[in-house]
Amino acid sequence: MRLLVVICACFLSISCSNKYKEVANTDQDYPIIPKPLVMEMAKGRFLVDNNTKVSGEASLEKEGQFLADMLGAAAGLDVPFSEGAQGNIQLKLDNSISNEEGYKLEVAYNKISISGKNAKGVFYGIQTLRQLLPASIESANGSLNELTIPAVSIKDEPRYVYRGMHLDVARHFFPVDFIKKYIDLIALHKMNTFHWHLTEDQGWRIEIKKYPKLTEIGSKRYGTIVGHHPGTANDEKEYGGYYTQEDVKEIVAYASERHVTVIPEIELPGHSSAAIAAYPYLSCFPEEPTVVTNDMMSQKGKEVQAAGTPKIVQETWGVFNDVYCAGKDETFAFLQDVLDEVIPLFPSKYVHIGGDECPKKNWERCPNCQARIKAEGLHDEHELQSYFIQRMEKYLNSKGKQIIGWDEILEGGLAPNATVMSWRGTKGGIEAAKQHHDVIMTPGHSCYFDHYQSQDKANEPLAIGGKTTVADVYAYEPTPEELSAEEQKFILGAQGNVWTEYMATTDYVEYMILPRMSALSEVVWSDKDAKNWDDFNARLNIFVDRLDAMGLNYAKHSVQKKSE
Repeated sequence: MRLLVVICACFLSISCSNKYKEVANTDQDYPIIPKPLVMEMAKGRFLVDNNTKVSGEASLEKEGQFLADMLGAAAGLDVPFSEGAQGNIQLKLDNSISNEEGYKLEVAYNKISISGKNAKGVFYGIQTLRQLLPASIESANGSLNELTIPAVSIKDEPRYVYRGMHLDVARHFFPVDFIKKYIDLIALHKMNTFHWHLTEDQGWRIEIKKYPKLTEIGSKRYGTIVGHHPGTANDEKEYGGYYTQEDVKEIVAYASERHVTVIPEIELPGHSSAAIAAYPYLSCFPEEPTVVTNDMMSQKGKEVQAAGTPKIVQETWGVFNDVYCAGKDETFAFLQDVLDEVIPLFPSKYVHIGGDECPKKNWERCPNCQARIKAEGLHDEHELQSYFIQRMEKYLNSKGKQIIGWDEILEGGLAPNATVMSWRGTKGGIEAAKQHHDVIMTPGHSCYFDHYQSQDKANEPLAIGGKTTVADVYAYEPTPEELSAEEQKFILGAQGNVWTEYMATTDYVEYMILPRMSALSEVVWSDKDAKNWDDFNARLNIFVDRLDAMGLNYAKHSVQKKSE
């Protein structure tokens, strides 16, 4: 009797599978973003049912469990993962795949195979498989009675090694759960880097145990300007938040499981008002009061200053003269101490040290800074900034880390091992690549997701300015034609930047990044010669159903519907 039950179960399974053997699929079944390098559609669909099992090598257990959990939730079934080769969904390592992030995906009516050179490639294959599933699986109640996957053969690999998204949590703070959601979006789009901007004039967001005032004082501002800079008033509301070191560990571990590298940014020598408010000796002039543009300071801030505390966390946006003093050894001791606590939290080989928008006015009149210029044989304050960056680079190199800096670090001479992030157009990136320095392209005209998304600014949420549409992002080419073939090798990739002066909520961030992030993901992953706006837009029309199911607040007007 037991044998008969087993035979009947096997017969039913085969019958159900055969039902999907000759099913014809259409282009709309393959709305994959970013577009794969090579894809061949096929007849048939794989049915996820009670006989579905995921199996693979022990080293792929995390990826296998991720896939099993995803399919199980989508089908309302218990889909197991096991080591070995007994499952009808197989995860494999394949040394014949040359690209470190490449993968192969084969879906037939009765089996699925995902291969990668390593676990990261297998994970990207899983993300592609995810996009072949109905969008409804992404919702909380998304399980389906009959879950099928269209047959396909894909061979895929990324164009660039660096595919990043940045998030400024210093102007506005976002909770741990949202940071995880942000990382999930990075993974969905097969991007691999999260650039976490943690310190600014308006807030210090990471716990440093040796310097508790950084979070006790530096993480809070007494108020924030209302409207566009320089503002029409101050909202008079205390604002703050920071991540404990345990929060950071949790986020980094979460990202690691999704093969996303987290790069911390500790801004220096400019954009340092919050740290100076906590420890005024870091300023060239500790007794001089913090100035808020157009006298837009909060009443509380004015009262604190009147009571004898001149330094406060900045309450408006912009660039400020009060920066770290380059002439005091105490400044470097402080920053080294900070980095000594930051470094163990982030496995990334990089630490981003900022280096942008550092006015030199205070250095010009600071006796300590002028003494430093003389002692080091420097010509001017630009070379003093280069000295500052190179001194910090040497320290980080001694700890096994490399630095990334905004393109201003080119001024006065580039630090020997620095990677340049080119944001003021492409000139800085071109110059750095010609000097044989690694470059990450993130020019404002194509990669700044704090810009408006249409000409109709009156009907858009407040933004910093500019206009960068989804089409503008998609049209971007990260590798400049001005570079020789050898110099082009130093262009590691590109990144989308999300500065949050005007983004106070998580919904606001989602609106500003989506679907521009989707366009950028294809720019940095897919073959340049295969780029086609109409094709991308057709896939995006379907892809946004997934964003809807995930409950994301994307900019719907940015999706050009087929009927338009």
